Amino acid sequence: MMTRNTLRSVLLATALSHPAAALALPDGEGRETVEAVCTACHGVNLIERSSGYSRDDWRFLTSTMIDLSGDPEMEDGILDYLAENFPPGDNREATPVSGPLTIRFEEWMVPTLGQRSRDPVESPDGGIWWVGQWKDILGRIDPETGAMEEFDLPAGARPHSVNIGPDGAAWYTGNRNATMGRFDPATGEITEYSMPDEASRDPHTAEFDADGILWFSLQGSNMIGRLDPETGEVRTIASPREGSRPYGVKIGANGTVWVACNGANCLLRLDPETMEVSEIPLPDAGTTVRRLDIDEDGIIWWVNSGLGRLGRYDPATGDIQEWASPSGPDSHPYAIAVFDGAVWYNESGVRPDMLVRFDPQTETFQSWPIPSGPVYAGILRHMRTTLDGEALLIHQSGTNHIARVTVERGGPTQ
Repeated sequence: MMTRNTLRSVLLATALSHPAAALALPDGEGRETVEAVCTACHGVNLIERSSGYSRDDWRFLTSTMIDLSGDPEMEDGILDYLAENFPPGDNREATPVSGPLTIRFEEWMVPTLGQRSRDPVESPDGGIWWVGQWKDILGRIDPETGAMEEFDLPAGARPHSVNIGPDGAAWYTGNRNATMGRFDPATGEITEYSMPDEASRDPHTAEFDADGILWFSLQGSNMIGRLDPETGEVRTIASPREGSRPYGVKIGANGTVWVACNGANCLLRLDPETMEVSEIPLPDAGTTVRRLDIDEDGIIWWVNSGLGRLGRYDPATGDIQEWASPSGPDSHPYAIAVFDGAVWYNESGVRPDMLVRFDPQTETFQSWPIPSGPVYAGILRHMRTTLDGEALLIHQSGTNHIARVTVERGGPTQ
């Protein structure tokens, strides 16, 4: 818990290190305090880009990020300022779509505040693992009891994602310290695998193939990587498109490695034997692709984050189709997963962050606001299904929530 003196120290230190921060928010009593405390972790642009909240909802939202109970006077000043200047509004309003399905959200708020929990994945024993990117944390939830454990990762790792390997270990991407990491749940031992050169600096998203090889993207380095857990060998290859910023990764049934381009209008296809990378150009300038997934027929589904669309690519024919997302061109689709016979993704550029379902058979949409406790405030950045395919694992990184989504049959629409 932060004491009053600690909070005051954060306020002073942050104000000194962010001399231009006062230019960003509206004038008013409490502005300097808000700027100093909030920018200790994130820019004030996140406040300006919110949909606005009541004072009670601002209280809950800030409580997911920092414990202000040690200084009630400061907390009141912050809440008064936020409620006065950023009340509920229609800024970045989503366009919900009703439909026939009912879904259920089951949520857990992780213990350590401000960690930006993300990328939940299920292990064979039913546990749900996540990483807390901003606090170098690896965590596990027992969904049956709600019990949670957190484990410290090497300082500065800034883990971006986590996968459960064939060996039962939790493998994470050390996005900031240029490593891939292995956490042994039985012993707590952590093994780090360094990148092969200085140019390979930011492991991002990873997936295991059927042979146990771990493939991963390096967004800022413009590369794709390969880690052999048996030998510890790490190899990287550059994307053929300069500035393509490889992001989401998925493995096809035939072993082909598919990678999304977050900086260009393309998908990348990598031959796992030769590590040769080829580019699939996508039609429109302005297209960027955060993530992709592959259905049982080998069709590649991808989010056009730059233009607010859902895309489909058939590797057998080369056919490409796109559909406009319900909330429009600025909706910024982000995470995506094929689940329950449909394509699911989220609209991260609107508020609330919407979970969207697209039925490929009828080409129709349905969507739901993703809760973050009693508010709608987080962002979903990656989602995957449970091992049995019966649920979808999501998160809200802005409020440190992990969630499980199930489809309920025969109930009223929600």
